[in-house]
Amino acid sequence: MITKEQVAEDYKLIQDEICQALEQLDGSAKFEEEMWEREGGGGGRTRVIQNGNILEKGGVNFSAVHGNLPENLKRGLKVEQDEFFATGVSIVIHPNHPMVPIIHMNIRYFEMPSSTEGGNSVCWFGGGIDVTPHYVFEDDARFFHGHLKSVCDQYHKEFYQRFKTWADDYFYIKHRNETRGIGGIFYDRLTTTDEISLDRIFEFSKAVGRSFIPIYMELVNRNRNKEFNEQNQLWQYLRRSRYAEFNLVYDAGTKFGLETNGRIESILMSLPPTAKWLYNYQTEPGTEEDKTLSLLKKGVNWV
Repeated sequence: MITKEQVAEDYKLIQDEICQALEQLDGSAKFEEEMWEREGGGGGRTRVIQNGNILEKGGVNFSAVHGNLPENLKRGLKVEQDEFFATGVSIVIHPNHPMVPIIHMNIRYFEMPSSTEGGNSVCWFGGGIDVTPHYVFEDDARFFHGHLKSVCDQYHKEFYQRFKTWADDYFYIKHRNETRGIGGIFYDRLTTTDEISLDRIFEFSKAVGRSFIPIYMELVNRNRNKEFNEQNQLWQYLRRSRYAEFNLVYDAGTKFGLETNGRIESILMSLPPTAKWLYNYQTEPGTEEDKTLSLLKKGVNWV
């Protein structure tokens, strides 16, 4: 049977692996690490990389926090217990190249001890990985979703389609009527069922975490040497603004961090270094920008 200590240690190892690989991928920039403690219990390791050859700003954060849930979160999570433990790895990478996509990944574990003696604790895994291209290249999208499907299929035949649909619905900017990117997979409150054990779900969580490097290395290396112009750069900044809007308005992780007195710099490291909001910007019909907008919708079958 897994323990919260084991989950946290394995997540820390995944953080180490990803940071080492991203430094090699960039070839120049190095991560800066800041250790922090949370008032109320626990802490984490914030690691940020900036101004690299290809990685303009990125964070690979680990946290393991505990304490008492605020009443509003208890209502939101529909639980009665006060005590909680949460650990996870959260990643957002903003490249400096318009043809290289933004990528986000999160794996997390949440546990609440039983409120009655001899009762069962409440615990589950959540997470996912999604890509936000500034320009949607269909071959890249098929590669990305194909890789995710191969990971999911190792654990349950229904995981990919179920979690792909969940991602389409979750990473949706309602006030823009568009998806944040080309989706990926998203899941939450994944726990023991008759079909899969909690130990097996933990292995799936780690597999999702370790899918990050082969996926992003491929996407970066496919596109990092492509030429781009000022229009492409402007479009990148406009797409970054959509990313910021989603994270500040809808993202559950951002809300959870803020409402549990999390570390603000770690929570908001997901925001891009530069973004633009131009009034009533319209794409020209037939352009690559217009094509990208046409593909930012739910239900696109990439595999």
